[in-house]
Amino acid sequence: MPKEKTFDFLNKNERESKPRKTGVTEIRGPYYAVMGKRYLQDIMETMGEHVDALKFSGGSFSLMPKKSVQELIEIAHDHDVLVSTGGFMEYVLTQGKEAVDQYIETCKDYGFDIIELSAGFITLPTDDWLRLIEKVQEAGLKAKPEIGIQFGAGGDTAKGELESEGTLDTGYAVKQAKRFVDAGAYMIMIESEGITENADPWRTDVPAQFINEIGLEKLMFEAADPEVFAWYIKNYGPEVNVFVDHSQIVQLETLRRGIWGTKSLWGRVLTYKG
Repeated sequence: MPKEKTFDFLNKNERESKPRKTGVTEIRGPYYAVMGKRYLQDIMETMGEHVDALKFSGGSFSLMPKKSVQELIEIAHDHDVLVSTGGFMEYVLTQGKEAVDQYIETCKDYGFDIIELSAGFITLPTDDWLRLIEKVQEAGLKAKPEIGIQFGAGGDTAKGELESEGTLDTGYAVKQAKRFVDAGAYMIMIESEGITENADPWRTDVPAQFINEIGLEKLMFEAADPEVFAWYIKNYGPEVNVFVDHSQIVQLETLRRGIWGTKSLWGRVLTYKG
């Protein structure tokens, strides 16, 4: 039964119903803060309509009791929210092929929907990445490669240390993303470091190049800062896919719906559903 809309006498930007292909919002689960079933239930009961995916970060699920992890997954599924492992695969890869196979099977057993495939700290040949995408998909899960231009991204590394590593050529990263999409990847996560995080000035040319070559639907941008997701919405509209912290879901959705925002966005984010 559809949920009763609140304050439906007020005009708001319309949103595609779940499962959405654009305007997808993924929120961070346990990492910077502990998240238990009561905490997540509160989020889902109040804002679950606006959440499309829940992402565990930093391998946090590997530190939690199986029952607790599965309770979070079940709550998410009860609200039509997919659950992602986050980019823990790059750590698992250091353990060898058998660990990778067991990791994928265990994620499926727990009830995860998405396995993110990141390589911020390691150098992984593109063909090997493609083999991982295939293996994840053969297990019946969604493969979500994470691509960035900054080596060493993903672990709160200091800005100066990242700068010494340099950045990847954007054209090469875009070509990788295209190959992953062609291989059937569910979506491509674009890592923020080197673009809008630890970058002064921001490399706004990078998301533009990805979007121009691939389009919005298959891309998700890490935007775990209000200034960043506000910039994406201002420049690419409310249907851009973003990953934010769970504490920011309300602020993000008010921007998407055009009902609130900063001076530069208030009343300016509009949709037209003819």
